[in-house]
Amino acid sequence: MTETRDAQSRGFDFRVVNQAVITEYRATGGKLEKTLAGSRLLLLTTVGERTGRGHTTPLGYVVDEPASVDEPGVDEPVVVDGPEAVDAPEAGRRLVVYASNMAAAEHPQWYRNLLAQPKVTVELEADRFDAEAATATGPERDRLYAALVEGMPGLRTHQDQATREIPVVVLTRLP
Repeated sequence: MTETRDAQSRGFDFRVVNQAVITEYRATGGKLEKTLAGSRLLLLTTVGERTGRGHTTPLGYVVDEPASVDEPGVDEPVVVDGPEAVDAPEAGRRLVVYASNMAAAEHPQWYRNLLAQPKVTVELEADRFDAEAATATGPERDRLYAALVEGMPGLRTHQDQATREIPVVVLTRLP
């Protein structure tokens, strides 16, 4: 029997776990209670670079929201975290995910897929929409990476363990 609780255990199969998460996510509108209770996740569907078929992956995220122009002295976008972060991105809000692959030496397949085809589908709770994926670079990557590890502290060790710079991916809702 495949172990589904401890990623370090022998016989752990991410595909089995991911499928269980996807099934529960879709059945509950994103309110996970059994597989990853309390996790804030989205489902990202990319088009396979070789197969052309859709592949769905559950991912943790933060929301990047432009600062209000009415706020004096604020030039940088603000990262929204917490219960309000589950709203679908609108009016400049972007979702930010991390292509860690559990700190493996290679990028995850979903990331390689979106490099080949940046148009993706996002499921955020009960909302499903098309988005454009782009890899953040330079100061924007640094700022968004800091927001990711603030919201999900366990990610910090992934970059420390990896031999590659882990991509930070921005998902922008398409009209």
